[in-house]
Parts: sequence; structure tokens; C-alpha cells
Amino acid sequence: MQQRREREWELSIGPDTVRLFILKAKGLSAAVNEDYTDGAEHEVEFDGDTHDNHHHDGLAEESAENLSEEELRELINDLNVDEAAELIALAWVGRGDYDAAEWADAVAAARERANKRTAKYLLGMPLLADWLEEGLEAIGA
Repeated sequence: MQQRREREWELSIGPDTVRLFILKAKGLSAAVNEDYTDGAEHEVEFDGDTHDNHHHDGLAEESAENLSEEELRELINDLNVDEAAELIALAWVGRGDYDAAEWADAVAAARERANKRTAKYLLGMPLLADWLEEGLEAIGA
């Protein structure tokens, strides 16, 4: 006989909203990681015809990446204090700083940290998408 344990928490931020952030964060990290495959970041090769066929495709890609980052930054900035704290707490749980049983403590600590720099803080996490995903899974959302 299995009994389902009652959740000791409720999310202000919807799990689907968190999943949207995860998708956007994965898109950002994929764009960044393409530059670093094979350890050849920012290497430039010239084939002798440097003045022929010179295009600025990289600028268009960079602009699109910045748009995605800016969009994610705006979404995070639009969260209320409770939602922002829960998003940070999910990342911390996913990263292993707290476990699911310490959810209330994680949210309380995140609420103390939540401010106008929440987006910068979260976007500075190299594995944000993975940690959010793991955090959702850990709390069963």
C-alpha cells in the first residue's frame, strides 16, 4: 500500500512557465556551445581570398542570440517576487544546494536574494536549463 505524500509547497510560478524558461535557456546554451565545439573557439582561418565573399552572417546570428537572451531576461524580470524566488530555488534544488525536503528554506533564501538582478544571476548559471529541469523533477512538479 503506497501513500502519496502531501506536497509541503505550492508553486506561484506555473511549471509550464518554468518549462518555457528551460526551452529558452537550452536555446541560449546551444547557441553558445556551437562556438566552442572542438576547442576551436574564435579561431579565424584565412584562405587567401579574404576580400572575396566576405559576409556578415555571424552578426545576424549574434543578433538573434541576443534577442533570445533579451527575451528570456524580460520574462524573468516580469516575474513577481514570489515567482522569481521560486525560480531561483528550483535552480538551487536542481544544482543540489538544497533538496526537495528543504524547499521552504530554499525559497526563503531565494526571496532574500531576489532583486532587480535576478535575470542576470540566473542567466549567469552555465547549466540553468538542466538545473531548472532537475529542480522541477525533484519537487515533483
